[in-house]
Amino acid sequence: MNGMNSVIGWDLGGANLKLARIERRRAVEVAQFPCPLRQDASKFDRALAEALPLCPTGAVHAVTMTGELSDVFSDRARGVAYLVEMMRKSTDGEAVFYGGRAGFLPDIGAVEHALDVASANWHASATFIARSFPDALLIDAGTTTTDLIPLKGGAVAARGYSDGERLTEGELVYTGVVRTPVMAVGRKAPFKGRMQGVAAERFATMADVWRLLGALPADADPYPTPDLKGKSTQESAARLARMLGRDATAADLLAYVDLARHFADCQLAEIEGAALALVAREELAPDAPVIGAGCGRFIARHLSARLGRRYRDFADLIDCAPQARDMAGTCAPAVAVGLLAAHELIVDG
Repeated sequence: MNGMNSVIGWDLGGANLKLARIERRRAVEVAQFPCPLRQDASKFDRALAEALPLCPTGAVHAVTMTGELSDVFSDRARGVAYLVEMMRKSTDGEAVFYGGRAGFLPDIGAVEHALDVASANWHASATFIARSFPDALLIDAGTTTTDLIPLKGGAVAARGYSDGERLTEGELVYTGVVRTPVMAVGRKAPFKGRMQGVAAERFATMADVWRLLGALPADADPYPTPDLKGKSTQESAARLARMLGRDATAADLLAYVDLARHFADCQLAEIEGAALALVAREELAPDAPVIGAGCGRFIARHLSARLGRRYRDFADLIDCAPQARDMAGTCAPAVAVGLLAAHELIVDG
C-alpha cells in the first residue's frame, strides 16, 4: 500500500450506505445512498453500485458496518460474510474491514472475527475522536439509533461492545430522529389541555416531529413516509394527528406543533437520562465536551447545554473540504474509519 494516498471509508448500514473519500488525510467528498426498500440482500449491492463511481481507481477501501443486523440475514455472522464478500468483489480485494478491538482485518479475517466486525462503526468514530479529545462524551444521533460513547484517558470507555451489550449498558439508545415510530417515544400526550392515549400504529415517525419543529435537516429523511404522502408541514401534522385518532386542520396546526414538542421532549429526556448516567459512571470532568455527530446532532448540541458542557461538532475535528463539512458530520463513522486507515495503513509516497 506504500505510496497510495486515496482511502474510501465505508459505513454499510441497513438503511443507508455512506462513504467518505480521503485524500492525503483530508475528507474531500462525503456522500450517502439510501438502500432500496427490498427484503433481500441485493439492496446493499444496488446502493453500492450507485456509490462506486465516486471511488478513484487504486484506492484503499476501509469498511465498517451495521447492515449485518438487517432482517434480510438470518444472523449477524451471515450478514457480515455477505457484506465482506460484496466489498471484496467490488474492490478487487483492496478492502480492509474494521474490527474495533481486533483492528483492521483482511476479508478472511473479517469473516473469522465476524462478531468483532459486526456493528463496530461507533468504535471507529470514538477511537478517532479520542486522539484529539481524551475525555469527552460522543453522541451520534442518527436516523434510527443514538450512540453515547464515553471517552476517558484517551481511550474508549464503553463497557459494551455488541449492540446487545451496549443496550444493556445504556451506551446505545434505540431512538433516532427519522425512522423511529412516534408510538415508541410516548404512550400518552397532551392535546388542547387534555392528556390522551397514543395509537400503537406506525402512523407517524420522529421525522414528522422534528420536521414540524423546523429542526430536521433537509437531506436527513430520504425514505417514504408511513402514508406514502409528502413531507410538507401540513402533511406531517396530518400524520401526527392520526396518532391521536384525529384529523389535522390548518386551524389546529399550532396545536400539532405543541404535540410535536412534547414528543421531542420525550425523546430528548430518554437520551439525556442515558447521558447523565454515563457521565456519572465515568466521572467525566466538567470540561469534558459533548461531541456531536449524525444527522440528528442538533440533539447533541441541545443536550450539551442541558448538561452544562461545551459542544464540539465532529466536522470541526477533522481536515475537511468546505463542501463536504455537513455530510462529514452526518457520516462520522465512514469518515473516521477512512481517516484511521489513512493513518495506520498508508505510507505517504
